[in-house]
Amino acid sequence: MLYPSVDSLKKKVDSKYSLVSIASKRARQMQEEKSMRLPKYVSDKYVGKALEEVATGVLINEAADQNVVYEDEV
Repeated sequence: MLYPSVDSLKKKVDSKYSLVSIASKRARQMQEEKSMRLPKYVSDKYVGKALEEVATGVLINEAADQNVVYEDEV
C-alpha cells in the first residue's frame, strides 16, 4: 500500500496536476537545500517526502493570483 494514499492527498489539493506540481517543486527544494519540515519521514525519496508533507498539511497549495499577467499571455 502506498503512503500517503492518493485519496488522502486529493482531500488536501484540488487536482492531480496541482499535486504533482507542488510535490515536484518541493522535492527539488529539499534536494538542493536539505531543508526538512517534518521530524521523521516514511519515504526515502524526496518526492515521497514532499507528498508526506502535503498529507500532513505542512505543505499547502497557495491560490494563484488571477491579476498576474505573464509575457506569453499578452
